[in-house]
Amino acid sequence: MRRSALVLCGATVVLAGAVTAVPAEAGTSLTASPALAAAKVSWKKCGTENSPTLQCGSVKVPLDYAHPKGRQITLALSRVPHTAKKYQGPLLVNPGGPGGSGLTLAGFVAGSLPKAVASQYDVIGFDPRGVGKSSPALDCKPGYFNPVRPASVPKTAAIEKANLERAKSFAAACGRKYASVLPYINTINAVKDMDSIRKSLGAKKINYFGYSYGTYLGQVYAKLFPGNVRRLVLDSIVDPDGVWYDANISQDYAFDARQKALMAWIAKYDSTYKLGTDPAKIEAKWYAMQAQLAKTPAGGKVGAAELEDTFIPGGYYNGYWPDLAKAFAAYVNDKNAAPLVEAYESLAAIDASGDNGYSVYTAVQCRDASWPRDWKQWQKDNWAVYKKAPFMAWSNAWYNAPCAFWPTKTLKPVNVANSKLPPVLLFQATNDAATPYQGGVTVHRLLKHSSLVVEQGGGNHGISLSGNACLDKYLAKYLTDGTVPRGHGTADAVCKKLPDPKPAAAQPATASALTGASTPATAAQGGDELHQLLGFRG
Repeated sequence: MRRSALVLCGATVVLAGAVTAVPAEAGTSLTASPALAAAKVSWKKCGTENSPTLQCGSVKVPLDYAHPKGRQITLALSRVPHTAKKYQGPLLVNPGGPGGSGLTLAGFVAGSLPKAVASQYDVIGFDPRGVGKSSPALDCKPGYFNPVRPASVPKTAAIEKANLERAKSFAAACGRKYASVLPYINTINAVKDMDSIRKSLGAKKINYFGYSYGTYLGQVYAKLFPGNVRRLVLDSIVDPDGVWYDANISQDYAFDARQKALMAWIAKYDSTYKLGTDPAKIEAKWYAMQAQLAKTPAGGKVGAAELEDTFIPGGYYNGYWPDLAKAFAAYVNDKNAAPLVEAYESLAAIDASGDNGYSVYTAVQCRDASWPRDWKQWQKDNWAVYKKAPFMAWSNAWYNAPCAFWPTKTLKPVNVANSKLPPVLLFQATNDAATPYQGGVTVHRLLKHSSLVVEQGGGNHGISLSGNACLDKYLAKYLTDGTVPRGHGTADAVCKKLPDPKPAAAQPATASALTGASTPATAAQGGDELHQLLGFRG
């Protein structure tokens, strides 16, 4: 997802040698797996204040579907059971990632849909293989993102070497710890797990609602098991033509545009932030702040790389803009770094669950498709992006760099083109950075009976159940009776975007949207809770 500056002298640094080899899987077959006798899930109460009827359970699935009676792994499940007389079956939900936990999302979806709609479904959350409460749960190198990391832009050979060594060490650690597991952590096996969940629920077909990477799970599930799909909702759509190297390059340009949108928003509210009225000059102040933090990290925690991590969430969700702007202004205008440190700790600091999520992220993306193994290719591509879109170019590159040294063989991306499905509902914002607009257009073309609902001018990632009544009307109608809009041209229906937030009045600059102390501005967006669940980098 990011790029930076210098080419490494000598460029022969660290290619594939020093990683622990992982046995290659004979191949993850696209064909349906052998029939297995599915044990029913035993549900237990695990309600929370927000989801009092939530239940928890688990199901065992084969590590290797080619050997269904071999080693078994455990998937953690959650459920909000239906209450209406009319029952429309299980609705599986996924927040993205790869590496995102879906257990809490079940309660959110059930509580956010109209009661009359949600009550007709068993809303099912799940932790995909390797994630969260599923077992085994991956954690390749605890503390990999501990601050302060090397700056991302490799302006010197030493910076580039430090980042390369970090990426190599992470790939090697995964290979050492999970040699017997890594070949089986991939999207194809994850969707086979979804079908195992279907069997364990005793359902002939499933309904599915996925955000972000969860849309790719939905696309691949529909390809492998088209006859098992009843209804399919995909929100903020992965472009299957870019899996995964090209998709990250596309993100770089889109996130740079969203960062510029934030700068323009700050300029609009100069009376509040006092950073100026020219977005370009405000952006220059941001990069000057980054350069200063590279020399003297704020609070011993927020260096140049951590600053990027702190502002990337603003590209996912504009509800964070007021807090990010306050932290930016406090640092530049008042020489006060405390709000910036607070924002980093709330939005960007990685805990054990984050370590787990990143481990699964790399395991899936590095296995799903081929990545350049020659670092010179990464240098060429990422410097080219950096010249045009510097904000996240090299940061994103280093985030994905372990894939250059990953110790498993790679699979081929799935051709998700599909004419065998019932009507499918797609949601896409035109200015989404994490999954750029073209992904929605591409999938609309590839899924023959799909309908695309576009949020015109919207830049948030994850747009349904996020406060836009126009979008949610189409979602509720579809889940009620399968009806989708049918239009002409690229989009079948268009909704206006929600207004951008306004500055939060007289509050300290913290990432309140994530900590739960929502400001009036972010609360008006209606998306705080959703974006806590979706997380970032997904």
